[in-house]
Amino acid sequence: MAADPLELEELDPEIALDAVQTLLLYVGEDPARAGLRDTPSRVLRSLAELTQGYQLDPREILERTFPDEYDEMVVLRGVTFTSLCEHHMLPFVGVASVGYVPAPGAGVVGLSKLARLVACFAQRLQVQERMTTQIADALEECLTPLGSGVLVEAHHSCMGCRGVRQPGALMVTSSLRGAMRDEPETRAEFLHLART
Repeated sequence: MAADPLELEELDPEIALDAVQTLLLYVGEDPARAGLRDTPSRVLRSLAELTQGYQLDPREILERTFPDEYDEMVVLRGVTFTSLCEHHMLPFVGVASVGYVPAPGAGVVGLSKLARLVACFAQRLQVQERMTTQIADALEECLTPLGSGVLVEAHHSCMGCRGVRQPGALMVTSSLRGAMRDEPETRAEFLHLART
């Protein structure tokens, strides 16, 4: 169960700083050592930055559209992201392709908004499968397109630097909706454009 944001605001930051110091002790380090004195506060700032997606609302990101009429597929590829695996809190880094086919009369959304949508969900504790689905769900809910698709490729530190130690392994996930799922030609076009 997620913590209530109001409860989080009331937490004493010293508790979090002490937790990082305890972790340093746990791995055999001295938190008072010169190179580590500021580490607890740096870790907390880093976590705040890497999880700022909790403060973002996908509806607000996608609410503004432009009235331009366009009835073909729109694909933004090469959207880089860094997320934190919720199982180990280690980063996974990758690239996303996001596409949609605008509904008649619905207009188009600014391309930067598609990149911001990826960041909205990537900057949370995540698993790649859920992140991919969340992006597609937000496109469907906010833009009501004829079809939408998301393709995500990422390298996971939790698998690359520990455990099976396969740093070159690439995880690929996709989530397709509407015409991009149901129409073979539209599906093939999106997957081709997303990977070209």
